[in-house]
Amino acid sequence: MNVLFLQYPPCSTCKNANKWLDAHEIAYDSRNIKEENPNATELADWIKRSGLPMKRFFNTSGILYKEKNLKELLPGMSEKEQIDLLATDGMLVRRPLIIGKDFVLVGFKEKEWEAALLR
Repeated sequence: MNVLFLQYPPCSTCKNANKWLDAHEIAYDSRNIKEENPNATELADWIKRSGLPMKRFFNTSGILYKEKNLKELLPGMSEKEQIDLLATDGMLVRRPLIIGKDFVLVGFKEKEWEAALLR
């Protein structure tokens, strides 16, 4: 199995996720989310496939999220507007992301990763 691993290298959670992938010998293609942020088409697909609410894809603890006052603005935005906003800057997207053939994982939750990647 080869997965797409979207990360921000300085992020400690991403570093832990990277170590976990290596320790479990999971093959992955790594992508720096800041340098090559996901586009709107990718995000729309991943959100749909994940089955998660759109809000889970926002990096709510990030500086950019707070600077843009997104906690207040997002509820008034359409799904398309939110996806387009996420596509403007990878730092708005919660990370790490793991994209597999039949799953999308947002954030590093070891139990979720084990269930999806070690089956």
